Amino acid sequence: MNLKENTRRWLPKVRKMALSLPMALLAAMILVGINETGHMRSQDAVERMTHGQNTRSAVNTLLQSMLDAETGQRGYLLTGNETYLEPYDNAVATVQTNLDRLRNHFMDSPDDMQEFALLSRQISRKLAEMELSLRLRRQGNEDAWKFILHTDVGKEHMQAIRKHALELIARSDQRVELGKQQIEQSLMLSRIGIATVTAIGLLAFYMYLRQAQALQTVSQREQALLERERDRLEGLVRERTATLSELANHLQEVREEERGHLARELHDELGALLTAAKLDVARLKSKIDATAPDIAERLKHLTETLNSGIALKRRIIEDLRPSSLSNLGLTAAIEILTREYAERAGIEVETSLEAVKLPDAAQLTVYRMVQEALTNIGKYAKAHKVLVSVHSYPTHVTVQVRDDGVGFDPTAVRSTSHGLAGMRHRVEAAGGRLSLTSSPGDGTLLSAVLPVRRMPGEVPEISA
Repeated sequence: MNLKENTRRWLPKVRKMALSLPMALLAAMILVGINETGHMRSQDAVERMTHGQNTRSAVNTLLQSMLDAETGQRGYLLTGNETYLEPYDNAVATVQTNLDRLRNHFMDSPDDMQEFALLSRQISRKLAEMELSLRLRRQGNEDAWKFILHTDVGKEHMQAIRKHALELIARSDQRVELGKQQIEQSLMLSRIGIATVTAIGLLAFYMYLRQAQALQTVSQREQALLERERDRLEGLVRERTATLSELANHLQEVREEERGHLARELHDELGALLTAAKLDVARLKSKIDATAPDIAERLKHLTETLNSGIALKRRIIEDLRPSSLSNLGLTAAIEILTREYAERAGIEVETSLEAVKLPDAAQLTVYRMVQEALTNIGKYAKAHKVLVSVHSYPTHVTVQVRDDGVGFDPTAVRSTSHGLAGMRHRVEAAGGRLSLTSSPGDGTLLSAVLPVRRMPGEVPEISA
C-alpha cells in the first residue's frame, strides 16, 4: 500500500516535470522563429537601404554629368575653344549609362518609374537644347545661339531636372529611413522575444529543478523504505536460516544418537544371541556323533553361518557407530575404513594421514565425509585408484578424497542429491567449508577445511 500511495503522489510531479520539457522546447522554437523573422526583416531592410543608397548615388551622378555637360557646352559657346567640348562629350556619354542604370533600379516601382520618365524627358530636352546651341555655334550663327543662351529655356530645363532628381533622391532617402525603422523594429522585436523566451526558459528550468528535487526527495524516501524492508527480509532470512541450521544440526545429532543406540542394541542383544548360538553349536558337537558325514556337514555350515552373522553384525555396528573412532582415534579409524573399503570394492586406496587435534564431533564429521565420499566413488566414479589424505596445520585441518574416475559437471548436480548437501552441512556445522572440483574424464577432488580447537580468546582462522 505504501508503494502504491507513493506512486500516486509521484504522478502529478512527473506530469509537471514532463510539462516543463515541452515548455522549454516551445521557448526554443519561439526563439528560433523570432530570430529567423528578425533576420529576414533585417535582410529585407538592408536590401531596401542598399537600393535607396544606390539610387541616390546614381541620381547624383546623373546630375553631376548634366552639370559637367552644361559647363563644357557654355565654355565652348563663350570661347569657341574645342577643348571645352571634351568634358561635354564625356558627360553626355555617361548620361545614357546613368539613365539605364536608374531605369533598372525603378523597374519594380511604378511611382518611381513615372517620376523617372519625367526626369528622362527633361534630360532629353536639355541635351537637345545644348546640342542645338553647339550646332548653331559651329555654323557661325551667332545671333541664334546667343539668343538661345540668353533665354531661360536651359535654366528651366535644369530646374526641372533638379526637381525630378531631388524627388527621386527624397524617395530613396525615404526608403533608407524606412529600412532603418524596420531594422530598429526587428531589433526591438528580437529583444522582446529573447527576453520573453528567456523568462519562459527560466520558468521551465525552475519548474524542472523543483520537480527534480521533489522526485529526488521521494526517491530517497522510497530507497530508505526499500532498504528497511530489505533489512527486515534479510533478518527474517537469517533467522529462518539459523532455525533451519539448528534443526538440521539437531536432526544430525538425533540421527547419530539413534545410530549409536542401534549399534549398542545390535552389539548387546544380537551379539549375545549369536554368541549363545555359537556356544550351543560347540556343545552339540561334543554330545553328538560328528563322524556322520551329513551331521558334520550341517554343523560346519551352521558354524560358518554364525561366523558370517557375527561378522555382518560387526560391520553393521561399525557403519552405524565406528568403535575404532572412539577407541583408536581418527587416523586409525580412517585406515581401517579405507582398508575394508578397498577389500570390499576391489579399488586401490592410498592414504596420507597425519594425527590431528579435533573435537569428537569434528572427528566424526571427517569420518562420515570420507565414508560418504568412498560410497559415492563406489557407486558412480568407476575409479581404479583413490587417495585419502588428512593433514594438520597450526590453524586448520585439511581433508581430501581424490579419485581417477569418470568425473562429472558439478553445475549439473541435481538439487535432490542429498549426499553432497549432507557432507557440506556437516562440514559447515563444524565451522569449516567444503569444496568440490571435477570435470568429465578428469576425476573428482573433494576437499574440506576445518578449524582446529583453540584456547578461549583465540580467533579462529581458516586458510586455504
